[in-house]
Amino acid sequence: MAYRQLALGCRCEFEFQIGLALVFAGISIGLGLALGSVHVGMAHLWQAMWHEGSTQNILIFWSIRFPRVASAFVCGSLLALSGALLQVLLRNPLADPYLLGVSGGASTAVLLLIFLDAPAWLLRPGALIGSLISIGLVLIVSLRTGGWRSDRLLLVGVALSAGFGAVITLILSLASNNNLKGMLFWLMGDLSQAGVPELALVVLVITSLAAIWLSPILNLLLLGDEKAATLGIALWPTKLAIFLIASFATAAAVIQAGTIGFVGLIIPHALRLVRVTDYRRLLPLSILVGGGFLCDADTLGRVLFSPVELPVGVVTALIGVPLFLLLLARKPA
Repeated sequence: MAYRQLALGCRCEFEFQIGLALVFAGISIGLGLALGSVHVGMAHLWQAMWHEGSTQNILIFWSIRFPRVASAFVCGSLLALSGALLQVLLRNPLADPYLLGVSGGASTAVLLLIFLDAPAWLLRPGALIGSLISIGLVLIVSLRTGGWRSDRLLLVGVALSAGFGAVITLILSLASNNNLKGMLFWLMGDLSQAGVPELALVVLVITSLAAIWLSPILNLLLLGDEKAATLGIALWPTKLAIFLIASFATAAAVIQAGTIGFVGLIIPHALRLVRVTDYRRLLPLSILVGGGFLCDADTLGRVLFSPVELPVGVVTALIGVPLFLLLLARKPA
């Protein structure tokens, strides 16, 4: 009887948390659609949503605001999901989606294409190829010893990130003034050129379902490898699956919007501060809160110094750095 009451209480608490996260995400999406450098009244915005009213309002809603807000939500969800997975995979609370060099490979490929004056439609395929090369290099080098070691994976990722960073610096130093601004906006994270995120949304659905399916196993991995193995967890395939899910989630976000920092690091920790530690709850909440957070950051970037727009990565860094320092300063429980 006591166990049933406890289970019922936990379920009610989770439903309440999910409800709050859904409200937060809905408000964030609504604000992103309603606010911008051009004022559109709510009545006119509602008409534009149904393809009614002036052509200008319809164009603003469907060609500018909707694709941007959709991209912000999907990318924020992908990054928060990836960060939560990597923190348990690497057993490192400071792990974030860019730690393993995936974004470095994508950014290097994109900057190289911009440097060579390649057409704009090649940038996203180039980013995909760069991400896949980076993922392949991490796997080949880190697994060459025949076993899975988180510390080796981390070292390989950090080394690749440093190498890609050096190449990026070289490209920036050689780039012309005409190309430099586009390169910097990509590196800071930019949603101004983002279209409707069809591919990123497909990746989000697939990786979210896979990660939530693995969430009971993630809880066991928190107990340590030896304990998880004694409970029947196949460590090598499980960790490989977690790595691939996190990597593809990161790659999809980077391809859509460039490099956006701190979302994957901050969101899982913020949820843990309110005692959400069970990965069956942490993952869906991270997806919702991460998407809403990036929507809010992008909205701030659009309206704070309107008509000048800030890259969304700048806003997330301005918010994330104080939160990051706060997390580091907290005393362990």
